[in-house]
Amino acid sequence: MKVDLGTFKDKGDELAAFLEPRVGTKPSLSGSSIEIEDGSLKVGVRPRHVKTYIKRFLYMKGVRKKYRVFVAGNELTIQEIEVGEEEEEKEKKAPALKPEEKAPEEPEAEKAAPEEAKDEEPKAKPKKAAAKKPRAKKKKSDE
Repeated sequence: MKVDLGTFKDKGDELAAFLEPRVGTKPSLSGSSIEIEDGSLKVGVRPRHVKTYIKRFLYMKGVRKKYRVFVAGNELTIQEIEVGEEEEEKEKKAPALKPEEKAPEEPEAEKAAPEEAKDEEPKAKPKKAAAKKPRAKKKKSDE
């Protein structure tokens, strides 16, 4: 099995160390690819499982949104996603908003809500479905 690292080759040794206990053998790093011997893999480990391990590693490093992992037979490819300028700006603005900043707005909304609530009746909670009763067991015939 071969994993082509592409632009992620600078973290190849960390990825190989991460994959070692999961696939059951030490992957060999050569240039911008990782080679894993198919005969020494744990029983049941398939390329799709290795893809999931790689995606988990990318998530742990905080770069999951910047890379995609493709599987073609026994070859996996890690490819960097080109993000447009507009999307980069949105990503920068979104983390800037903190829940603490929104807190002052909520009390104002709560002040208006009690006046409206006087006119309306409180909403009833939806009822839970009744539990199913166990079925009686069929008696075995003596025939």
